[in-house]
Amino acid sequence: MGALEATRSAVGPAALSFGAAEPAASAAAGAVAGLAAAVAAQVVWTPVDVISQRLMVQGNPCPASRYHGGLDAFRKTVASDGLRGLYRGFGMSILTYAPSNAVWWATYSLSQKIIWSGIGCYLCDYGVGVQEIDLGDGDSLLQPGCKTVMVVQGVSAAMAGGASAFVTMPLDTIKTRMQVMDGDGEPITVGRTVRRLIKEGGLAACYRGLGPRWASMSLSATTMITTYEFLKRLSDKGQGSDLA
Repeated sequence: MGALEATRSAVGPAALSFGAAEPAASAAAGAVAGLAAAVAAQVVWTPVDVISQRLMVQGNPCPASRYHGGLDAFRKTVASDGLRGLYRGFGMSILTYAPSNAVWWATYSLSQKIIWSGIGCYLCDYGVGVQEIDLGDGDSLLQPGCKTVMVVQGVSAAMAGGASAFVTMPLDTIKTRMQVMDGDGEPITVGRTVRRLIKEGGLAACYRGLGPRWASMSLSATTMITTYEFLKRLSDKGQGSDLA
């Protein structure tokens, strides 16, 4: 999110300074920011992911285990494959998480609009989960309360996580296989990995673990977005107080 916001705030004004229209500048800023965020995250996350996947694949540690903890897995991976071994599947990770981010943010925005259009009138009619803002001169405005906003954001994030998991599951399965499979002296390629998966279980093999991945992405996305949006609201209030 840091890379996303920093890149978007830099690219947007730059695009406007080159004479681009505001919608085009906003779209360009979002696209470049999303790419920067995906790359920045995977530079840090891919080595951690490789180690964790290898430990999960071997199961419970025992005297005969190949790896005895994360540090041991790190040392043996670097010793056998060099630093390149820690970034196995890096390109595939980018191809996985770039569309994942696109699907997630699109679904998140769409889900919020659908939810608000469905419950907005109900909240206003019955005064549930809304607060009245006095605008002066006898005018007032109804707006959702903080708890209501957080609930809607949480539900939207869960829906977005599910949609993203379903769309990108095959790519993630291929990436994970590339990270944990032994090469047997041959290069580990995307084509070879896909052929092995199809041979094992057809297209259904690409969706193994969809349920747990759906739950994991939904829970993590809900936690992330509600916390992030809450901190943004606090930041906006703080800026408003400083200006006042």
